[in-house]
Amino acid sequence: MKTYKAYCFDLDGTVYRGKEGISSAITFIHRLQQAGIEPFYVTNNSSKTREQLQEALSAIGVEAPLEHIYSSALVTAKYVALNFPGKKVAMLGSDGIRKALLNEGIEPIEEEPEVFVMGIDRNLDYMALAKATISVQNGATFIATNQDIKFPTEYGFLPGNGSFARLVGEVADVEPIYIGKPSPAMLEVIATEHNFAKNEMVMIGDNYDTDIMCGIRFGCDTIHVNTGVTPTKVVLEREQQPTYVVEALV
Repeated sequence: MKTYKAYCFDLDGTVYRGKEGISSAITFIHRLQQAGIEPFYVTNNSSKTREQLQEALSAIGVEAPLEHIYSSALVTAKYVALNFPGKKVAMLGSDGIRKALLNEGIEPIEEEPEVFVMGIDRNLDYMALAKATISVQNGATFIATNQDIKFPTEYGFLPGNGSFARLVGEVADVEPIYIGKPSPAMLEVIATEHNFAKNEMVMIGDNYDTDIMCGIRFGCDTIHVNTGVTPTKVVLEREQQPTYVVEALV
């Protein structure tokens, strides 16, 4: 395997499962850091702020600088600010997307939005989903932080934001604009903000449909690890192959 300047790690299923770290990934990250290479962390999880993600990594023994942590919430907020300046924005989600929007100068409102942003909310109830579907039916542009149907935890797979966004979209008969992986948006932001060329970057992940396709669409090398969502045997059947397919990183 060649050496890269920017190793971009997915988190859920690649670096940890829930609160449990994946030892092979942690060892690999430590080796990179000892070699003077500081990895990046690229997650579709929109529920946590950069600071909360940093704490989650620290809890499993990985110390990560804030500016190397990128979430779908952060990039979604940047997308809304760039493409819908001055528009009224409502949201469904957690601290991660709310703080990201506020950092871009966007104060979420409750009534008659022109844009509706949806991130995962673990306290979701029926009326929140109903309100989302009505907003979208009334013409609000529907933007979802990511389309992950499920994500791995120490207990098994749990519903992801994509499962709820799909529900809202099907009721409102509108296809959401998805910002997280497999969209290459997060990798594009990393390349721009840190001045990397595509051939200097590699995307590492467990989910072929999000992580690996994100890297392929961006145009950088990819590493699939058999530690989460997509089994190796399924990956090997796909038309577009990762650059590397490994059981684990060490």
